[in-house]
Amino acid sequence: MNEAVLYVIYRGTPADRFDRVYYVERHLPLVRNAFGAYGLVSLAAFYPAKDTSETVAICECRFTDSASIEVAFSSREVAAVMADVPRFTNLEPLRLRVLPL
Repeated sequence: MNEAVLYVIYRGTPADRFDRVYYVERHLPLVRNAFGAYGLVSLAAFYPAKDTSETVAICECRFTDSASIEVAFSSREVAAVMADVPRFTNLEPLRLRVLPL
């Protein structure tokens, strides 16, 4: 079985609102609970080492396979996940699927 990886990227500037504490303590557990039943294997959040990057945060989501990503993002739980985004940021999340080299 080949794990599928999805990156959720928040691009902006250091002046944009992004509450890291809320993101880690509330949003990521919400995502884990919402998508765990659909094949989410793990989550990890990353922040740039310097505030000069256009990237504010990146979340790596590992799923059991590509089909499980489709199922998760077609589920009714996705509405609650997306409704939570404005609670920690004014940035629009960008989803990017990646393939191993």
